[in-house]
Amino acid sequence: MAIESLQARDYGGRRTIKEDGNVAIRSLEALEKACENKNIYDVILEDDCMERGVTREESEKKMADLYAAIQHSAQNYTPTLRSASGMAGGDGAKMRSYVKAGKTICGDELGQVIAQALEMGENNACMKCIVAAPTAGSCGVMPAVLLPYQKRMGLSDEEMVRALYIAGAIGQAVATKASIAGAAGGCQYEIGTASAMAAAALCYLGGGDAEAICHAAALAIKSLLGLVCDPIAGLVEVPCIKRNASGAMVAMCCADMALAGIRSAVPPDEVIMAMKDVGDKMDVSLRETGLGGIAGTPSGVKIADELRLAYGHLNG
Repeated sequence: MAIESLQARDYGGRRTIKEDGNVAIRSLEALEKACENKNIYDVILEDDCMERGVTREESEKKMADLYAAIQHSAQNYTPTLRSASGMAGGDGAKMRSYVKAGKTICGDELGQVIAQALEMGENNACMKCIVAAPTAGSCGVMPAVLLPYQKRMGLSDEEMVRALYIAGAIGQAVATKASIAGAAGGCQYEIGTASAMAAAALCYLGGGDAEAICHAAALAIKSLLGLVCDPIAGLVEVPCIKRNASGAMVAMCCADMALAGIRSAVPPDEVIMAMKDVGDKMDVSLRETGLGGIAGTPSGVKIADELRLAYGHLNG
């Protein structure tokens, strides 16, 4: 269930963490109802145990492993490392330096969020260990909001693991009702879902109930509705990495709105279905084919052609 939306990947083959499963709670309305007399964390955890046939301890250990993988990836960012294409790498370090200089428009805390998102996205592009949340291309959103928040609030790893369950349930609901693949309906499915998951996790950590959590997710999806998937040369680098930073900022905004008592005028499940409707209508050139959007600009096409000549196997 929730764990299925979070997977650790190491492209170097050093380690892989993946747990498959099914989710009994297939809608956010059902999730809210299940939480009327029970804590949302317990509802999701018990559902995972039942569906996968594991003990509470086994489920929590698996999720703890995923959070440890997120921490490991964040701690092992290499500023000098560049992706094979040369398009990605080093921007996270630039952002960190800018934040340290005290000149940011957003302030230190938001500056750290942006830096973390960029670093995690660059880790993915440079084939380092990351946690797909829910995909590799959107792997920077969740760490960007959770790691700085944990440090600022002095939260334990156990509390963060609980938040991952909340995020995972949101991701699974989206995957069940729509999709989490950019190729199916644009980057709204990837960054949009990641932002919804992160918003839900933050809302939970901030003391929000099930209703607030589901509406935080809905607000995030609405904010990124229609976002296209247009990677240059088909590589998950440009503009993908920087969109992780934008998705993280949206997540924080929506979590705060939900905690303030603001609700989506359209029910969360209908918001997810609206995203599916938009994705179904999206032109194929805007669904991870590397043909439209940023990838289809003169500069995007030129970069793709140069990479194709250099490597020969890239899809345009």
